[in-house]
Amino acid sequence: MRDMQIYKVYPAIPESLVFLGDLARNLWWCWNDDAIDLFRRIHPGLWEKVGKNPVVFLARISTHRYEALSRDESFLGHLGRVKTRFETMSSEISRVPDLTLDSGETVAYFSMEFGLHESLPFFAGGLGILAGDHLKASSALGLPLTGIGLLFREGYFRQYLDHNGWQQETYPVIDVFDLPTRKVTRTSGEDLVIDIPGPHGIIHACVWEIRVGKIRLLLLDTNLPENPEHIRNITSRLYASHGDIRVAQEALLGIGGTRALKAMGLFPSVCHMNEGHCTFAGLERICQIMERYDLNFQSASQVCRRSTVFTTHTPVAAGHDEFDKHQVRPYIAPYAEKFDISVEELLSWGEVPGDDKNGRFSMFCFGVQFSGYINGVSQLHGKVARRMWQGLWPRRQKEEIPIFHVTNGVHINSYISRHKNGLLERYLAADWIERQSEPALVSRIDNIDDADLWHVHEMDRSNLIRKCRQLLMSQYERRNAARTLLDDVTTALDHRVLTICFARRFATYKRAGLLLKDPQRLTRLITNTDHPVQLVFAGKAHPNDNEGKDLIRRIVEFARQPAVRHRIVFLENYDINIARYMVQGCDVWLNTPRRPYEACGTSGMKAAANGGLNLSILDGWWCEGYDDTRGWRIGNGTDYDDPGYQDEVESQSLFNVLENDVIPVFYDRIRGNPPQKWVRMMKAAMKMAITDFSSDRMVREYTSRFYIPSVGNLRDLTQDSGRKAKEMALTQSRLNALWSHIRVSKPRIKPAEDFAVGDTFSVVLEVFLGELSPDEVEVQIYHGRLLGTGELEKSRAETMKLQSTIAPGTHLYGCRVVCSDSGRFGYTARVIPRGDDVLRNIPGLITWAMPDE
Repeated sequence: MRDMQIYKVYPAIPESLVFLGDLARNLWWCWNDDAIDLFRRIHPGLWEKVGKNPVVFLARISTHRYEALSRDESFLGHLGRVKTRFETMSSEISRVPDLTLDSGETVAYFSMEFGLHESLPFFAGGLGILAGDHLKASSALGLPLTGIGLLFREGYFRQYLDHNGWQQETYPVIDVFDLPTRKVTRTSGEDLVIDIPGPHGIIHACVWEIRVGKIRLLLLDTNLPENPEHIRNITSRLYASHGDIRVAQEALLGIGGTRALKAMGLFPSVCHMNEGHCTFAGLERICQIMERYDLNFQSASQVCRRSTVFTTHTPVAAGHDEFDKHQVRPYIAPYAEKFDISVEELLSWGEVPGDDKNGRFSMFCFGVQFSGYINGVSQLHGKVARRMWQGLWPRRQKEEIPIFHVTNGVHINSYISRHKNGLLERYLAADWIERQSEPALVSRIDNIDDADLWHVHEMDRSNLIRKCRQLLMSQYERRNAARTLLDDVTTALDHRVLTICFARRFATYKRAGLLLKDPQRLTRLITNTDHPVQLVFAGKAHPNDNEGKDLIRRIVEFARQPAVRHRIVFLENYDINIARYMVQGCDVWLNTPRRPYEACGTSGMKAAANGGLNLSILDGWWCEGYDDTRGWRIGNGTDYDDPGYQDEVESQSLFNVLENDVIPVFYDRIRGNPPQKWVRMMKAAMKMAITDFSSDRMVREYTSRFYIPSVGNLRDLTQDSGRKAKEMALTQSRLNALWSHIRVSKPRIKPAEDFAVGDTFSVVLEVFLGELSPDEVEVQIYHGRLLGTGELEKSRAETMKLQSTIAPGTHLYGCRVVCSDSGRFGYTARVIPRGDDVLRNIPGLITWAMPDE
């Protein structure tokens, strides 16, 4: 019935227990064991049954139980302890004092998905988990950051397998009132509703807020009565397959999210766009800068670029959204009018140079137009991204493409097991989690008694196996399996056996079936009577990815064979809860992507923090984390042109490492003691993960490298009525107009002969700058070791000095070069703009010396 009036009845919670409601509506509880235990002890069975959702949980507790708890001194003491910690968290000052913002200013962090807890299904995979970890770490550091996303009523799909092992999807509707959300309202008390233009009329969206410690996460929602059905469905499902809905989602996120901030009295002094889905935010932000500082479009653009961060997350071309221009036009056309430029020019910002796809609009290319800080998510990914997007900066060398990297990190508190956390509190310090950035403290992990560490790890492995049996029982009961099969489930896996886990999206490039390349050899490993192994698989394939679904089917089919069915399992509906058990209880975390398509891969970091040892292709983060004292590599980091040959080679390498290294070390027990080398490797892995691959380190790095400079740039450019921003706009306009006249002569060496190490020589050349002055440009000698391909290795640029003016517009430059090494070297010269990194890297503004005629 459509015209019903709605009311909600809340439980009558005694005054002494009111804090439980406050705690339930702040996600801080989900990474604090003492807070989790507080909820669990109220009713352990119900806590698990409602999926650890405290809002639903508290609503289902009886008045009688609340009254009993209000008289329970032990429970009240526990509540008081958690409340004190919560209040301390809320009042703590920033741990990064160099990032200070004025009242009403914020670092705006945009992301299409946020993975915070399994009870909030607004995420699909690693991108969302990373975003959630970013918010949690920002809270702990006290950053003035605000998250912006969308509230999806059906979230991402739930996975189950049919009798043939084929993935099926369901989309249960989420009741927003069962979530720790509250409506954002205006000062008048009315719900805050923002509007953005759409192809079929105005799109209205309300704003929900979720508290993540000290951080506010704003989620936009189009499910409003005033919207027609097709607009209400914009925020129905995460990553809708229909292109028009995807464009609408991304416009709502970027444009609508920025407008929501303004309506709440917040100005994004820094804008961080987490992947290309968010890049429409740049349009609205330029408008707000124009209005706030009374600047024209060109000047506001200078401010926007120098205070915007853009993180790209995938080297897979299909992972970068592209749309037809006609789909994008309705959302950006109003901005062309505001900026006083043509719609076609604005659309051209999203074009891929040299692409002939008939009007395709790239969200990555569009985002680059607004961003002065662009980064990949691992060292290797940064390198791959520079190669992938070289065409956006024509005539630039690959190593100079302005895409950097900040390697991802994981929120240690959210994934460390309570057993290992207790051990670290005992051996390191009670507050070690707040001091995880102190290497000297973390190094005390070496002092942990081997037997203690092995004992708690065995408990975590047992917990994983117990959870697997529970999940398998639910899976088989849902399929109405025979009683004999249900009885078999109770003996699946063995808590004493080497346990290898593989869990991630079932995209084909992640090669979940690499072990199945040799099923006989795999069977021998699993069924070995002295040194067996067991495998736990989990993960979802995209609903449209039949190849990924077939991989799941093949694994399930193999696991049903009588010889191995007790030693290999596939867990349905992989989520944060299942991930937590797997990373805490695995002995080995297996990762088999086809290099170099894994941008980072943070699940292995979570396993390492728990003492799990990574067995991985040298891709993503493992290129930085690998050391033979804390894990193993598959292959040698070679890039192959033939995927089939690559799979064969690396499959054999995987089996060899398992047979020759992993299994012997795990079962190397002397008189029943823990495996000494294995435990040493566990300690090394834990130290590595906590020190180098935590979200604490990651957010600190973003802050020091990008956020603090962005705030400084914004203030510097906008003071004195935006004087510097206006100057930069004029400078760029002048450079764009006059750059094509620059000519650089071929550089000449004096004397022209071969040299010995330690010698120096002079290089001179003539440059015609036309109407540009020498103060506006930088002339550089560019040199390095010459490879057989004619390219330069370890090249570097050195600034040349103006020696004289030969004629109007023509100048003589020179410098001296030191021969620091022997070999064959090449050199040339070029001219780039003089200025900051943004100005120096403007696409097209680079001129190289003329070649021989």
